Amino acid sequence: MILMLLTISVASCIQAAELNFQKVLEQERAWAGLSSKKVKNNEIEWTYSEGGDPRKPTLLLLHGLSGTRDNWNRVARYLTPNYHVIIPDLPAHGETLVADQFDLSIPNLTEKLRRFIDVAKLDPNLHIAGHSMGGAIAMLYSAQYPLEVKSLLLVDSAGVFKSSNTVYLKDTAKLAELVVRKTGDFDRVMKVVMQSPPFIPQELKTGQEKLMIVQSKQTNKMVEQLQKMATLYTPESFALAARGIDSPVFIIWGKQDQIINVEVAEELRRLFKKAEKPLILDHVGHMPILEAEQLMALPYLKFLSTVQ
Repeated sequence: MILMLLTISVASCIQAAELNFQKVLEQERAWAGLSSKKVKNNEIEWTYSEGGDPRKPTLLLLHGLSGTRDNWNRVARYLTPNYHVIIPDLPAHGETLVADQFDLSIPNLTEKLRRFIDVAKLDPNLHIAGHSMGGAIAMLYSAQYPLEVKSLLLVDSAGVFKSSNTVYLKDTAKLAELVVRKTGDFDRVMKVVMQSPPFIPQELKTGQEKLMIVQSKQTNKMVEQLQKMATLYTPESFALAARGIDSPVFIIWGKQDQIINVEVAEELRRLFKKAEKPLILDHVGHMPILEAEQLMALPYLKFLSTVQ
Protein backbone atom coordinates (compact mmCIF):
# COMPACT_ATOMS: atom_id res chain seq x y z
CA MET A 1 0.00 0.00 0.00
CA ILE A 2 2.81 2.39 0.94
CA LEU A 3 4.65 1.51 -2.29
CA MET A 4 1.47 2.19 -4.26
CA LEU A 5 1.03 5.57 -2.57
CA LEU A 6 4.66 6.46 -3.26
CA THR A 7 4.24 5.46 -6.92
CA ILE A 8 1.11 7.60 -7.24
CA SER A 9 2.87 10.49 -5.50
CA VAL A 10 5.90 10.30 -7.83
CA ALA A 11 3.64 10.07 -10.90
CA SER A 12 1.69 13.11 -9.71
CA CYS A 13 4.91 15.09 -9.21
CA ILE A 14 6.10 14.18 -12.73
CA GLN A 15 2.75 15.17 -14.21
CA ALA A 16 2.81 18.46 -12.28
CA ALA A 17 6.35 19.19 -13.51
CA GLU A 18 5.30 18.55 -17.10
CA LEU A 19 2.27 20.82 -16.74
CA ASN A 20 4.48 23.51 -15.20
CA PHE A 21 6.93 23.16 -18.13
CA GLN A 22 4.11 23.72 -20.60
CA LYS A 23 2.82 26.65 -18.56
CA VAL A 24 6.24 28.33 -18.58
CA LEU A 25 6.45 27.90 -22.37
CA GLU A 26 2.96 29.32 -22.83
CA GLN A 27 3.89 32.32 -20.71
CA GLU A 28 7.07 32.88 -22.71
CA ARG A 29 5.15 32.69 -26.00
CA ALA A 30 2.54 35.13 -24.72
CA TRP A 31 5.33 37.49 -23.60
CA ALA A 32 6.67 37.30 -27.18
CA GLY A 33 3.23 38.02 -28.64
CA LEU A 34 2.80 34.44 -29.88
CA SER A 35 0.11 31.79 -29.57
CA SER A 36 0.13 28.08 -30.43
CA LYS A 37 -1.60 26.67 -33.50
CA LYS A 38 -1.93 23.24 -35.13
CA VAL A 39 -2.62 22.24 -38.73
CA LYS A 40 -2.72 18.81 -40.41
CA ASN A 41 -1.09 18.09 -43.74
CA ASN A 42 -1.15 14.44 -44.84
CA GLU A 43 1.15 12.53 -42.47
CA ILE A 44 2.24 15.60 -40.49
CA GLU A 45 0.32 17.46 -37.80
CA TRP A 46 2.28 20.67 -37.54
CA THR A 47 2.51 22.64 -34.32
CA TYR A 48 3.58 26.23 -34.72
CA SER A 49 3.60 29.63 -33.05
CA GLU A 50 1.95 32.62 -34.65
CA GLY A 51 2.01 36.27 -33.69
CA GLY A 52 1.61 39.77 -35.06
CA ASP A 53 -0.85 41.15 -37.58
CA PRO A 54 -1.58 38.71 -40.47
CA ARG A 55 -2.01 41.74 -42.75
CA LYS A 56 1.65 42.63 -42.27
CA PRO A 57 4.61 40.95 -44.04
CA THR A 58 5.18 37.35 -42.91
CA LEU A 59 8.41 36.17 -41.30
CA LEU A 60 9.01 32.40 -41.22
CA LEU A 61 11.57 31.44 -38.55
CA LEU A 62 13.22 27.99 -38.58
CA HIS A 63 15.04 26.41 -35.62
CA GLY A 64 18.07 24.14 -35.69
CA LEU A 65 18.90 20.51 -34.92
CA SER A 66 17.17 19.22 -31.75
CA GLY A 67 15.69 22.69 -31.24
CA THR A 68 12.07 23.82 -31.14
CA ARG A 69 10.00 26.84 -32.15
CA ASP A 70 10.54 28.23 -28.65
CA ASN A 71 14.24 28.83 -29.40
CA TRP A 72 13.03 31.90 -31.32
CA ASN A 73 10.76 33.36 -28.62
CA ARG A 74 13.27 35.92 -27.36
CA VAL A 75 13.87 37.24 -30.88
CA ALA A 76 10.19 37.06 -31.83
CA ARG A 77 9.31 39.52 -29.06
CA TYR A 78 10.98 42.26 -31.14
CA LEU A 79 9.37 41.13 -34.40
CA THR A 80 5.68 40.61 -33.60
CA PRO A 81 4.85 44.33 -33.16
CA ASN A 82 5.67 45.02 -36.82
CA TYR A 83 5.43 41.67 -38.63
CA HIS A 84 3.32 38.54 -38.95
CA VAL A 85 5.55 35.87 -37.37
CA ILE A 86 5.29 32.12 -37.96
CA ILE A 87 7.57 29.65 -36.14
CA PRO A 88 6.96 25.93 -36.76
CA ASP A 89 8.27 22.98 -34.85
CA LEU A 90 10.00 21.19 -37.71
CA PRO A 91 9.09 17.50 -38.24
CA ALA A 92 10.49 15.24 -35.47
CA HIS A 93 11.09 18.30 -33.28
CA GLY A 94 9.04 19.79 -30.46
CA GLU A 95 5.36 18.93 -30.85
CA THR A 96 5.43 18.17 -34.59
CA LEU A 97 5.58 14.39 -34.37
CA VAL A 98 6.17 12.05 -37.31
CA ALA A 99 6.40 8.30 -37.84
CA ASP A 100 9.73 6.53 -37.26
CA GLN A 101 10.13 5.90 -41.00
CA PHE A 102 9.60 9.55 -41.97
CA ASP A 103 12.19 10.93 -44.42
CA LEU A 104 14.16 13.51 -42.45
CA SER A 105 16.43 14.59 -45.30
CA ILE A 106 16.92 18.34 -45.77
CA PRO A 107 15.29 18.29 -49.27
CA ASN A 108 12.20 16.49 -47.93
CA LEU A 109 11.88 18.83 -44.94
CA THR A 110 12.08 21.74 -47.36
CA GLU A 111 9.32 20.34 -49.56
CA LYS A 112 7.12 19.57 -46.54
CA LEU A 113 7.66 23.11 -45.29
CA ARG A 114 6.22 24.44 -48.56
CA ARG A 115 3.17 22.19 -48.07
CA PHE A 116 2.83 23.54 -44.51
CA ILE A 117 2.67 27.08 -45.86
CA ASP A 118 -0.13 26.03 -48.21
CA VAL A 119 -2.25 24.22 -45.62
CA ALA A 120 -1.77 26.96 -43.02
CA LYS A 121 -2.97 29.44 -45.67
CA LEU A 122 0.06 31.69 -45.21
CA ASP A 123 1.16 34.33 -47.68
CA PRO A 124 3.82 32.46 -49.71
CA ASN A 125 5.63 35.74 -50.40
CA LEU A 126 7.56 35.80 -47.16
CA HIS A 127 10.80 36.59 -45.40
CA ILE A 128 12.52 33.43 -44.21
CA ALA A 129 15.10 33.02 -41.44
CA GLY A 130 16.98 29.93 -40.34
CA HIS A 131 19.31 29.06 -37.50
CA SER A 132 21.90 26.26 -37.91
CA MET A 133 20.13 23.31 -39.60
CA GLY A 134 17.19 25.64 -40.17
CA GLY A 135 19.57 27.85 -42.15
CA ALA A 136 20.33 25.01 -44.57
CA ILE A 137 16.58 24.46 -45.03
CA ALA A 138 16.00 28.20 -45.49
CA MET A 139 18.72 28.37 -48.16
CA LEU A 140 17.35 25.38 -50.06
CA TYR A 141 13.83 26.80 -49.78
CA SER A 142 15.00 30.16 -51.15
CA ALA A 143 16.75 28.43 -54.05
CA GLN A 144 13.73 26.27 -54.90
CA TYR A 145 11.08 29.00 -54.54
CA PRO A 146 12.97 32.17 -55.52
CA LEU A 147 9.85 34.14 -56.49
CA GLU A 148 8.28 33.57 -53.07
CA VAL A 149 11.15 34.68 -50.81
CA LYS A 150 11.53 38.40 -50.15
CA SER A 151 14.62 38.07 -47.96
CA LEU A 152 16.80 35.52 -46.21
CA LEU A 153 18.34 35.64 -42.73
CA LEU A 154 21.01 33.05 -41.89
CA VAL A 155 22.12 32.64 -38.28
CA ASP A 156 25.17 30.35 -37.78
CA SER A 157 23.85 28.36 -40.73
CA ALA A 158 24.63 24.73 -41.50
CA GLY A 159 25.96 23.72 -44.90
CA VAL A 160 29.06 22.41 -46.67
CA PHE A 161 31.82 25.01 -46.66
CA LYS A 162 35.47 25.37 -47.69
CA SER A 163 36.40 27.26 -44.54
CA SER A 164 34.91 24.74 -42.09
CA ASN A 165 37.47 23.95 -39.41
CA THR A 166 35.62 22.85 -36.25
CA VAL A 167 35.79 19.25 -35.10
CA TYR A 168 32.06 18.88 -35.79
CA LEU A 169 32.42 19.85 -39.44
CA LYS A 170 35.71 18.07 -40.09
CA ASP A 171 34.13 14.89 -38.73
CA THR A 172 30.33 15.18 -38.90
CA ALA A 173 30.01 11.91 -36.95
CA LYS A 174 30.88 14.02 -33.90
CA LEU A 175 27.54 15.83 -34.27
CA ALA A 176 26.07 12.76 -32.54
CA GLU A 177 27.78 14.02 -29.36
CA LEU A 178 25.30 16.92 -29.38
CA VAL A 179 22.27 14.63 -29.08
CA VAL A 180 20.69 14.76 -25.60
CA ARG A 181 20.13 11.10 -24.66
CA LYS A 182 20.17 11.06 -20.85
CA THR A 183 19.84 13.27 -17.79
CA GLY A 184 22.78 15.67 -17.58
CA ASP A 185 23.39 15.82 -21.32
CA PHE A 186 21.46 19.09 -21.68
CA ASP A 187 23.90 21.08 -19.53
CA ARG A 188 26.88 19.43 -21.25
CA VAL A 189 25.60 20.31 -24.72
CA MET A 190 24.68 23.87 -23.72
CA LYS A 191 28.29 24.49 -22.66
CA VAL A 192 29.38 23.57 -26.19
CA VAL A 193 26.76 25.46 -28.17
CA MET A 194 26.68 28.65 -26.08
CA GLN A 195 29.38 31.07 -25.06
CA SER A 196 27.05 33.23 -22.96
CA PRO A 197 24.10 31.07 -21.82
CA PRO A 198 21.01 33.04 -20.77
CA PHE A 199 19.15 32.30 -17.55
CA ILE A 200 16.82 29.35 -18.10
CA PRO A 201 14.24 28.55 -15.39
CA GLN A 202 14.81 25.10 -13.89
CA GLU A 203 11.33 23.91 -14.94
CA LEU A 204 12.11 24.88 -18.52
CA LYS A 205 15.56 23.27 -18.46
CA THR A 206 14.29 20.00 -16.97
CA GLY A 207 11.28 19.87 -19.28
CA GLN A 208 13.38 20.63 -22.35
CA GLU A 209 15.88 17.95 -21.46
CA LYS A 210 13.12 15.36 -21.02
CA LEU A 211 11.62 16.29 -24.40
CA MET A 212 15.01 16.02 -26.10
CA ILE A 213 15.67 12.61 -24.51
CA VAL A 214 12.30 11.33 -25.76
CA GLN A 215 13.12 12.58 -29.26
CA SER A 216 16.77 11.50 -29.27
CA LYS A 217 16.15 8.62 -31.68
CA GLN A 218 14.72 10.97 -34.30
CA THR A 219 17.42 13.57 -33.57
CA ASN A 220 20.07 10.95 -34.23
CA LYS A 221 18.41 10.29 -37.61
CA MET A 222 18.68 14.01 -38.35
CA VAL A 223 22.39 13.85 -37.52
CA GLU A 224 22.70 11.02 -40.02
CA GLN A 225 21.00 13.20 -42.65
CA LEU A 226 23.45 16.05 -41.97
CA GLN A 227 26.30 13.56 -42.33
CA LYS A 228 24.80 12.43 -45.63
CA MET A 229 24.54 16.04 -46.81
CA ALA A 230 28.26 16.45 -46.11
CA THR A 231 29.03 13.44 -48.33
CA LEU A 232 26.58 14.24 -51.14
CA TYR A 233 27.70 17.86 -51.52
CA THR A 234 31.07 19.47 -52.01
CA PRO A 235 31.57 23.12 -51.08
CA GLU A 236 31.40 23.89 -54.81
CA SER A 237 28.12 22.04 -55.42
CA PHE A 238 26.58 23.45 -52.23
CA ALA A 239 27.59 26.94 -53.40
CA LEU A 240 25.58 26.53 -56.61
CA ALA A 241 22.32 26.71 -54.64
CA ALA A 242 23.44 29.84 -52.82
CA ARG A 243 24.54 31.56 -56.03
CA GLY A 244 21.06 31.06 -57.47
CA ILE A 245 19.38 33.06 -54.70
CA ASP A 246 18.39 36.55 -55.80
CA SER A 247 16.80 37.71 -52.54
CA PRO A 248 18.62 40.10 -50.18
CA VAL A 249 20.53 38.14 -47.53
CA PHE A 250 21.57 39.06 -44.00
CA ILE A 251 24.06 36.84 -42.14
CA ILE A 252 24.55 36.80 -38.35
CA TRP A 253 27.19 34.73 -36.56
CA GLY A 254 28.49 34.15 -33.07
CA LYS A 255 32.23 34.83 -33.08
CA GLN A 256 32.89 32.01 -30.60
CA ASP A 257 30.75 29.41 -32.40
CA GLN A 258 32.31 25.99 -31.70
CA ILE A 259 29.98 24.11 -34.07
CA ILE A 260 30.26 26.16 -37.29
CA ASN A 261 33.26 28.51 -37.19
CA VAL A 262 32.81 32.22 -37.78
CA GLU A 263 34.92 32.26 -40.99
CA VAL A 264 31.99 30.57 -42.74
CA ALA A 265 29.99 33.81 -42.50
CA GLU A 266 32.26 35.64 -44.94
CA GLU A 267 32.45 32.61 -47.25
CA LEU A 268 28.65 32.59 -47.38
CA ARG A 269 28.46 36.33 -48.02
CA ARG A 270 30.63 36.00 -51.12
CA LEU A 271 28.28 33.40 -52.58
CA PHE A 272 25.16 35.57 -52.60
CA LYS A 273 24.30 38.26 -55.14
CA LYS A 274 22.77 40.62 -52.57
CA ALA A 275 24.34 39.99 -49.19
CA GLU A 276 24.88 42.47 -46.40
CA LYS A 277 28.17 42.50 -44.52
CA PRO A 278 27.85 39.74 -41.88
CA LEU A 279 27.06 40.81 -38.35
CA ILE A 280 29.60 39.11 -36.08
CA LEU A 281 28.63 39.04 -32.39
CA ASP A 282 31.55 38.84 -29.97
CA HIS A 283 31.29 36.66 -26.85
CA VAL A 284 28.49 34.69 -28.53
CA GLY A 285 28.52 31.02 -29.52
CA HIS A 286 26.32 28.96 -31.83
CA MET A 287 23.02 30.27 -30.42
CA PRO A 288 22.68 34.04 -30.97
CA ILE A 289 18.89 33.62 -30.97
CA LEU A 290 19.16 32.73 -27.27
CA GLU A 291 22.45 34.35 -26.24
CA ALA A 292 22.09 37.79 -27.83
CA GLU A 293 18.52 38.22 -29.01
CA GLN A 294 18.48 42.02 -28.84
CA LEU A 295 21.86 42.38 -30.54
CA MET A 296 20.58 40.39 -33.51
CA ALA A 297 16.89 41.36 -33.57
CA LEU A 298 17.40 45.12 -33.90
CA PRO A 299 19.84 44.90 -36.85
CA TYR A 300 17.51 42.35 -38.45
CA LEU A 301 14.61 44.79 -38.16
CA LYS A 302 16.76 47.47 -39.77
CA PHE A 303 17.64 45.06 -42.60
CA LEU A 304 13.96 44.17 -43.12
CA SER A 305 13.05 47.85 -43.39
CA THR A 306 15.29 48.12 -46.47
CA VAL A 307 13.71 45.15 -48.25
CA GLN A 308 10.89 45.95 -50.66
